[in-house]
Amino acid sequence: MSDQPETFQFQAEINQLMSLIINTFYSNKEVFLRELISNSSDALDKIRHLSLTDPSKLESEPALRIRVAADKTNNTLTIWDTGVSMTKADLVNNLGTIAQSGTKAFMEAVQAGADVSMIGQFGVGFYSAFLVAERVEVIVKHNDDEQYLWSSDAGGTFTITPDHTSERLTRGTKIVLHLKEDQHEYLEERRLKDIIKKHSEFISYPIELEVEKTDEKEVSDDEDEGDKKDKEDEEGDVEEEEKDKKKKKKKVKQVRKEWELVNKQKPLWMRNPDEVSKEDYAAFYKAISNDWEDHLAVKHFK
Repeated sequence: MSDQPETFQFQAEINQLMSLIINTFYSNKEVFLRELISNSSDALDKIRHLSLTDPSKLESEPALRIRVAADKTNNTLTIWDTGVSMTKADLVNNLGTIAQSGTKAFMEAVQAGADVSMIGQFGVGFYSAFLVAERVEVIVKHNDDEQYLWSSDAGGTFTITPDHTSERLTRGTKIVLHLKEDQHEYLEERRLKDIIKKHSEFISYPIELEVEKTDEKEVSDDEDEGDKKDKEDEEGDVEEEEKDKKKKKKKVKQVRKEWELVNKQKPLWMRNPDEVSKEDYAAFYKAISNDWEDHLAVKHFK
């Protein structure tokens, strides 16, 4: 198997769609994260449904989850799920060479004045990534295929390469967004938490955000200097031991990273109707329907 990248042309309508997304002035770009998380949720639904008749489908990765990680050093935002993912053939067909039925309809709707945030209703939500990214990479590992890397800067082509260099995925899809210079707000932990809570609170799978935690540790002056100097005489005398005991201690901050669950909200149907606001119902309706307008009515059984 050749490890050389294969280059493919985007189908004409998809090219037009990406051009529209990139060149349309639209301030509410945060919808890209909602769309990518929604796609991840769909992929998790698919593998879960497959496992109902064939439990071995989950053996490669039993955990069903979505993770979001920002890398300020490389200016990348990663959305990673353990869903069904795609084979190489799926990548070619689904991300570039075969236009979804909603592609043209979405472009016509936007040109007629509709909101770009409707993109998910037309089945082309993946391309909203180009609202904020200058280049997008998709790493996939399907149970029935090898790991592949899809990459494009929306310049009319995309490449697919057997992926032997990235971290090994057990199963799933990892989307890496190389953010535009003016979109670095989506690397901020607080901003990402707010968007996830606003748009994806009711996703039924855990959404974990990589966060930084700071701990304080008490160390001696010697430890803080990295133990530059070894003790010349391990045995030492009593006087030296007493001196060691009197060495000043100081506190230093240590930064570590961990995964934090963001969508902690109890599902609406498990809450008392008196505790649910109109805004909660509206957010839930939009999350499950991809509709941009509010619901017409509510009937809450508990």
